[in-house]
Amino acid sequence: MKPRLTFRLILGEAIALGPGKLQLLEAIRETGSIAAAGRSMNMSYKRAWHLVDTMNRCFKTPLVEASKGGAHGGGAALTPLAEEVIVLYRRLEVRARKATEAELAALGTHLAADLRDD
Repeated sequence: MKPRLTFRLILGEAIALGPGKLQLLEAIRETGSIAAAGRSMNMSYKRAWHLVDTMNRCFKTPLVEASKGGAHGGGAALTPLAEEVIVLYRRLEVRARKATEAELAALGTHLAADLRDD
C-alpha cells in the first residue's frame, strides 16, 4: 500500500469537508437521494444525514437541499455551491499531491515493507 495524503477542512471542532464527505456529495449527485447515497457507501441513513447536516452548517449556504418524502418520495440535490466546492477540493488534491510527491515517496521508504507496494 502506497502512502497517500488526505485533506480535511476543519472549522472549529467540525470537519467541514474531507474525502468521505466529498464522496457522499458525489453519491448524492448521482442518486438524487441521501439515503441511496449512504447505501452506496455502506452507510446508514442516519450517518449520511449527520454528515450532510454538518456540511450544511459549516458553509455559508447549504451544500445539499433535501425534500421530504411523501407520495412520490423525497430526494436531495446539490446546490451550485456544492458543485463549486467539489471542483475546488479536487483541484486542491491534485495540486497538493504534485507538491508533496517527492517528500511522500521519501517517507514511504521508511514504512514497514509488508504494508508498501514495492
